[in-house]
Amino acid sequence: MECLLRSLDVLSIDCINKECLIYYCTQVWPQYQLDNRSRWSKDGTFDYVILRDLDDFCRCNELPHTWSRNPPSLQHLAMQSLLSYQALATSALQDLPVLLFPSLFQEAYARGHTDVLKAMVQAWPFSCLPLGDLAKSPDLQTFKAVLDGLDLILANKERPHGVKLQVLDLRNEHRDIWTQRYPSMARMFPPGVLIDRPTGSRRSGMTEEQPLMIVIDLTIKYGAQDDLQAYLLQWAREKKERVQLCSRKLQILQSSLSKVYETLLVVSLDSIQELVLNEVSCSVNMIFKLAPYLRQMKNLHILKFRSYHQYTSFEKWIYLHFFWAQLRHLQHLQELHVHDVFFSDGNLPTILRRLTPLKTLSLNEVRMQGADLCFLAQCSCTRQLKHLRLRNLVLNTFRPDRLRALLQPVTNTLESLALEFCDFTDDRLSAILPALIQCFHLSFFSFYGNKISMAALQNLLRHMSRLCHLRLGIYPAPLESYHLSRDLKQVLYSPRRFAQVQADLAQALTHMETTHKIQICVNKDSNWCKKYFSDSACEFYILCPDGSWVKTRKGCTGLSALAV
Repeated sequence: MECLLRSLDVLSIDCINKECLIYYCTQVWPQYQLDNRSRWSKDGTFDYVILRDLDDFCRCNELPHTWSRNPPSLQHLAMQSLLSYQALATSALQDLPVLLFPSLFQEAYARGHTDVLKAMVQAWPFSCLPLGDLAKSPDLQTFKAVLDGLDLILANKERPHGVKLQVLDLRNEHRDIWTQRYPSMARMFPPGVLIDRPTGSRRSGMTEEQPLMIVIDLTIKYGAQDDLQAYLLQWAREKKERVQLCSRKLQILQSSLSKVYETLLVVSLDSIQELVLNEVSCSVNMIFKLAPYLRQMKNLHILKFRSYHQYTSFEKWIYLHFFWAQLRHLQHLQELHVHDVFFSDGNLPTILRRLTPLKTLSLNEVRMQGADLCFLAQCSCTRQLKHLRLRNLVLNTFRPDRLRALLQPVTNTLESLALEFCDFTDDRLSAILPALIQCFHLSFFSFYGNKISMAALQNLLRHMSRLCHLRLGIYPAPLESYHLSRDLKQVLYSPRRFAQVQADLAQALTHMETTHKIQICVNKDSNWCKKYFSDSACEFYILCPDGSWVKTRKGCTGLSALAV
């Protein structure tokens, strides 16, 4: 109380009357018992928590009555006044209660008080600073001030005594961390960062203290690089001996070898758990140069690979021997997503044979021979699948019993299954149905894009309704929803026929006692003879409790992670 009264003039807090404050502190506030049964502190003591509780109590109850209906809190007024004198704020950090650090940092960050930020980074009382959750697009100059604070820590040969900051987290993954503030900050450490953090050596200037870790999800793309990311890479390159730059997810979306090199030479490769390569970044030169780095990503869990190139035989050989051969070194790989056409020609056994058991396998637009599907059914890496997606696979030459053999070993583990645009007919569906209905843990099933009749669809729905864990099923509109064009060369969507199909399905489902949500997909693409399909021509309808069908978006509850 005495300290606050002395500081009113220094801090320019002219909205508080001294006599009024003394009266409330000595006469009024001690009479209130708060909701949590705490009371005003005795004379000569200070309890910030009680002051905060009382402040909230008075604001909620509009006490005293002279305050406005939405008055600023005492804490907020103090923060604003303190930051108006940056030199005073900086010098006061050593005496600042830990509870106030997150709030003051937020205020300084929002107002761009760079000197205060530098000092607060050095004095940060928690192991992690979740900067990425503070602003979606941080101001570069403000971000530089944070790194300047780290520079002052790293300028010492040995980390200064009392420095607690170990991790600067630039991801936006910690929900409500800055609104919960102290309780969450005190318990926080960035999840999912798996690296081998070497102990330092005296030659590098470090003692046994661990290097400072910076966590960010990196994306290498065309055009102007993100200013923050470019500045960070340059800064981390200069501080590489004392800083570990970690990226749990790395996306390479362009073909510039120089930009990729700049990133791979700075980032800790064993921190990468998800690698995404799109059609632009899958040139032969890129793959040839990337292969040695891939084998060093020993904690890689997810690999997503997408390409639309038509490769020569030599280029396929490069892929097989310089890229896919590295997969055997990835002992923690759990998810493999391939969206391409060259992953074929009988090479599937060579690629998958040495893989550890996968949890997720997604194959999209992949040419496969009959022997490849047979190998998938026997391969050890597919024996523990939880999520399986086969999309746009040409199954004309496949025997349905081989696909059934692929499902049978995973009936006890499979949770999500998508068989989309795989040219299933009534007969092929009947062949896999015995294995399908044994997947008792299935929670998501997608079968749209296939050509089955109304009778086959109703039979499928009847069997799927027995799976008690199933939450969502996406099914194709039956053949009765379409008609042939006059020249008999095209299959056309018929709104009238589809409306009748919807009515008949709603009626049939009332007798099935199904509990999972049902979506029906109608394909409005008239060219049913083309090789591959996409969702661009699809419309999805969901069955409502009243029996009506409402247009909706594609549900992907179970396979949200499978999109490549």
